[in-house]
Amino acid sequence: MDGTNASDAAADRPGMRALREQGIVSPLRLCGLTKAEIRKRSREAGLFTGDKPSYACLATRLQTGDAIAPETLRRIETAEDRLAEAGYTDFRARVRQGGALLQFPESQLPRAQAEQAKLRALLSDLFAAVRVDPVPRPEEEPARRK
Repeated sequence: MDGTNASDAAADRPGMRALREQGIVSPLRLCGLTKAEIRKRSREAGLFTGDKPSYACLATRLQTGDAIAPETLRRIETAEDRLAEAGYTDFRARVRQGGALLQFPESQLPRAQAEQAKLRALLSDLFAAVRVDPVPRPEEEPARRK
């Protein structure tokens, strides 16, 4: 079983195909529970998952048709770890033409744009080119604490 839910789009997602091929069952998706509903129920139950940021499979950072290589996934993971250590949240480091396209939510985009040189230096050993996407990444549902 896995945690795929009804908010996870099945179209153009190799991971969904892999789940089917491996016989993995997605009970949250089968029950029609969306990410928002799961977060709401988690908060009501006092679980940490009510405020837990989403974390999609690293393979989703690649373009459809790109080979999934362990070394590429390691570079993505390292890049995202460094961005988190720098204080960013709910971002993605996507691989585009061998470089990294960094996507930030609207609330963090001005900071990322102001720090582009710093971000390039931070990731220069991982990617030949690093750029900040000028289009904001959709924000996660705001975390609400009791």
